[in-house]
Amino acid sequence: MKILILINNDLGLYNLRKELIVKLIEEKFEIYISLPNGKKIEELKKLGCKYIETDIDRRGINPINDLKLVLKYKKICKQIKPDLVLTYTIKPNIYGGLICRIKHIPYIANITGLGSSVEKNNLLSKLIIKMYKMALKKAECVFCQNNKIYNFLKKNKFNNNLETIPGSGVNTKFFSLKEYPNNNTQTFMFIGRMMKEKGIREYIEAAKVIRKKYHNVKFKILGFFEEDYKEEIENLQKEGIVEYCGETLDVRKFLEEANCVILPSYHEGTSNVLLESASTGRPIIASNIPGCKEAIDDEESGYVFEVKNTEDLIQKIEKFLKLSYNQKKEMGLKGRKKMEKEFDRNIIVNAYLQQINKIMGGKENGKRN
Repeated sequence: MKILILINNDLGLYNLRKELIVKLIEEKFEIYISLPNGKKIEELKKLGCKYIETDIDRRGINPINDLKLVLKYKKICKQIKPDLVLTYTIKPNIYGGLICRIKHIPYIANITGLGSSVEKNNLLSKLIIKMYKMALKKAECVFCQNNKIYNFLKKNKFNNNLETIPGSGVNTKFFSLKEYPNNNTQTFMFIGRMMKEKGIREYIEAAKVIRKKYHNVKFKILGFFEEDYKEEIENLQKEGIVEYCGETLDVRKFLEEANCVILPSYHEGTSNVLLESASTGRPIIASNIPGCKEAIDDEESGYVFEVKNTEDLIQKIEKFLKLSYNQKKEMGLKGRKKMEKEFDRNIIVNAYLQQINKIMGGKENGKRN
């Protein structure tokens, strides 16, 4: 049995779906992956995946490039003849879903987030919604990474086979519990792309205020520049307000150093940064939005604050700073227990296996009949 996976980047596939791939290969499925080249492709090949290089303009809206992607997916499906297709991220979901629908290939889509383009209620958002509806209509299952996504798809009648899952889950063994830092300086960490919708502006403004009032705090930033914040952050680093840590393929050592992780994001499917931070035993402070709030038991494993509200974020940071060492450590331990109980990646793997076995069982029965 052949399974084709369509996705827009290698890091997301390897870091968040490796456990599923390994399980499927153990179950004797032949796994093909279609995505752009990247640093984790060789690792994915070592797992047993058969790689098909596929260029995707991830954020662009060039119709010619998108048409090329549609034709590429059509060609791949014709050559491989997959028994099942798994799609992730917007363009693979839409264009891959449309090809599967036309070719009558069973497929499972995973909606990690609606994104601002859908929520703006303009001509582009209406077009994307219409295309999404067409693409998802015949999917065997659509996995929704939070209740907001589920309710939106259900209300707009995207598909009758919707299922909510706890994001992409977290590998609690890989992101193991680490000893809570016991030092005089409190380190806050922002992990993510430098862009407005990840809340980098709120994080910076909060850092400016807190650094003036408290001298034993650090505000670190880890990630790449999706938008033009480089010069500003370099200047703030010279002033001692923030510390830019660059990019990394493994965030664990940075999480180990942190006393608290902050994510002031405007939109999330389910934040992997928050899941990984909590799994490590770190308290988290995040926007009170779908995709973030599910990862936090407010006042127990961290704090939520009003989205885009810098003053509220500052208040929550100060509230955290006033806690004792033992209170902060206990907050991290509660987050860890929550991850083990509600967000372990095996929950996601089992949800996929259940759907895949159901689909493949149906195909086998169809052949016998």
